[in-house]
Amino acid sequence: MATTTSINPDALPQLIGEYLPVDQWQVHINKVFYGLRGSRLGDYYQTFAGADYRLAHALATDYYDRVKEREQAMGDRQGAIGRASENTSKGPPHSPAPIADNPLIILEWGCGNGNLAACFLSHLKALDKDGLVYPRIHYLLIDNQEAVLAAAVRHPDLAPHRGRVETLCANVQDLGAVKAGTVDLILCNELWNDLPTKLMLRKQSEVEEEFLRPNLNEKKYAEIEDWSGFVKAFETGDIQALRAFPPFLEDIIWEREYRKVEWKDVPYRRTITDFLKQLDEEVLVPVNVGAFATVKEAKRLLGPNAAGFHAFDAGTADVRLLNDPEKPCYSHIGGQYSFMVNVALVEAVAKHQGIRSLTIEPQKEFVGRSLGTNVLSLMDLLATHPEAPSMKPWEQDRLILKTIRALNEVVRSPYERPIEFPLRQDLPAEARAELEEVLASLKRDGVPDTIAYLTEDEVFGAMGDLEPLGYEQEVIREAFQVSPQTVDYQHI
Repeated sequence: MATTTSINPDALPQLIGEYLPVDQWQVHINKVFYGLRGSRLGDYYQTFAGADYRLAHALATDYYDRVKEREQAMGDRQGAIGRASENTSKGPPHSPAPIADNPLIILEWGCGNGNLAACFLSHLKALDKDGLVYPRIHYLLIDNQEAVLAAAVRHPDLAPHRGRVETLCANVQDLGAVKAGTVDLILCNELWNDLPTKLMLRKQSEVEEEFLRPNLNEKKYAEIEDWSGFVKAFETGDIQALRAFPPFLEDIIWEREYRKVEWKDVPYRRTITDFLKQLDEEVLVPVNVGAFATVKEAKRLLGPNAAGFHAFDAGTADVRLLNDPEKPCYSHIGGQYSFMVNVALVEAVAKHQGIRSLTIEPQKEFVGRSLGTNVLSLMDLLATHPEAPSMKPWEQDRLILKTIRALNEVVRSPYERPIEFPLRQDLPAEARAELEEVLASLKRDGVPDTIAYLTEDEVFGAMGDLEPLGYEQEVIREAFQVSPQTVDYQHI
């Protein structure tokens, strides 16, 4: 006899919120994510400045050169003015404040683990042999999460610079605590993809945006005894209360729907709508409203002759790619939403704001130019291995560790970093023993992590150890010459 199975509605995914625009849920989820996991960001994702030093050194070199060039020009002008005053005035010539007395304020927005600041300041100090730049630096780490700031200032390589480094817990889109026109340099590394971003599309004569509604999957729902207490804590973003519940961020199920944009809540309507006219109908694209706000704020904060604003993030300025309905608009790591940066639209908004000079280039070109050579990341190198795509995950891990060990024969970092590489639980026993031995053998002043930048000399200098692992020299040579992927890390 056939049996009938009744459906228990409580076993289905359970609502933990209502429909809201994507950017509003993004802000809420980020608050929860960083509140719960802000001190362990390296467990969920890495950035090009999280352990490596080369981006920071490139920025320090660029800044030092800009300051020296600018102040040489200022000194020349002041000298000319002084000479003119002596020739035309009976009184003593005007004596402007010495350049060396002027503070140089640097802001880092979204400071991560503090490594970018530590390497930047260390290299700047080493470059500044005459002590004309580094002693004037006031470096302000800014983040909207106290846990992130607390972890950043504990970075061991920041210790020699502590007298120059302060923190500010604030929203970088509105830094009222920082006086307009006082800042010389702003660094913004992999923050834009974390700031509020809408997803929009054009449909006939209207522009619509994506709305989300969160549910918790049935398995996690069953693990939570105090359901009403959990929902209340989630709705209010009560981090202390949420810590008492089982981890849940990866178990959220998001429902989607599309609604007409309420333009009274969205700036730059004309710029956005004109941009969307370049794309096919119903093609979803990121609209990085948080990034737009930071560009506006940077324009307010930077002094009249400032060194400028550097942003680094994953995205594209290629409208053809943005018109691809299959492009990756976002990633979902550790429960957090991270959006691709629509660099083409950021550029259009910057021009609308009156930004007169804006340069966009691949991030690795900026780093390579500073080093005077071509660079690629370790992940780029691994992608050239002909067998890597067909390997099991633990076999890929073995390839990564053996590649790092081979490169460490020639790579010499000025910093010591213990590489963090958790081994998989499903490793065969024999492989685990092998990889534990390889991991223990890796030196602290070698390749610091799996996305570090590598130079041509380093890679080809290690070919004697890389070729037995299956790497092919000509394929790697082509990888150094090829243009970056269309969606790649950009320097703006």
